Amino acid sequence: MTDTILLAAILIPCLIVAIVFHEVAHGWVALMLGDPTAKEQRRLSLNPIRHVDPVGTLLVPGALALFGGPIFGWAKPVPVRHDRLDNPRFGMMAVAAAGPGTNILLALIGAVVLGLAIRIGIVPAEAPPEWLMMAFTYFMLINIFLALFNLLPIPPFDGSHILGGLLPRRWAHHWQRLQGMGMAFFVVLIAITWAFPNSGLIENTIGPPVDWAMDQYLAIAGAIAGE
Repeated sequence: MTDTILLAAILIPCLIVAIVFHEVAHGWVALMLGDPTAKEQRRLSLNPIRHVDPVGTLLVPGALALFGGPIFGWAKPVPVRHDRLDNPRFGMMAVAAAGPGTNILLALIGAVVLGLAIRIGIVPAEAPPEWLMMAFTYFMLINIFLALFNLLPIPPFDGSHILGGLLPRRWAHHWQRLQGMGMAFFVVLIAITWAFPNSGLIENTIGPPVDWAMDQYLAIAGAIAGE
């Protein structure tokens, strides 16, 4: 029970930070590119209450973590209207890329802070507290996973919007129609994950790049720490 409470105490803040910053980044980039919809609906706040979806942000990822599944989740999407963007084609690509890009940056910040904390002695290099190392590890891992997971080029993920902007215009129109089926794709993905927890569907798809990226961030932390 104690281990479960500790895991929840670490996972929940990490998930909230990763998901909230991800969504706010979408809104800020949309605003900079001409669409103030998120600002008008007060979604540019870092207040998690404005973004957290009780099921997608807490229940689903928490349950997946406790049952040993891949950790992913979602928040209430930040509203973006492509018709209000100065350049809708480029704008939607930039808005979509902002979320994963922010998670990649957050993971880097986590690695740098960990390295500095070890270097200046706040965290003992030889015997760092297990809970603290777990917190840094999960913070980086969740942000890396969320970034790469959202870059998958299937609706409704950010990668699908980036791909749509890269496709020739005659194909992009048909691709855009698939975006309307995005939630159906997502529900099917969750159902498969729950029904076949040992299938390794998500782990085998983005597990290797997540592991590789995690190794790079830990190497950065180690280099800063002087190891």
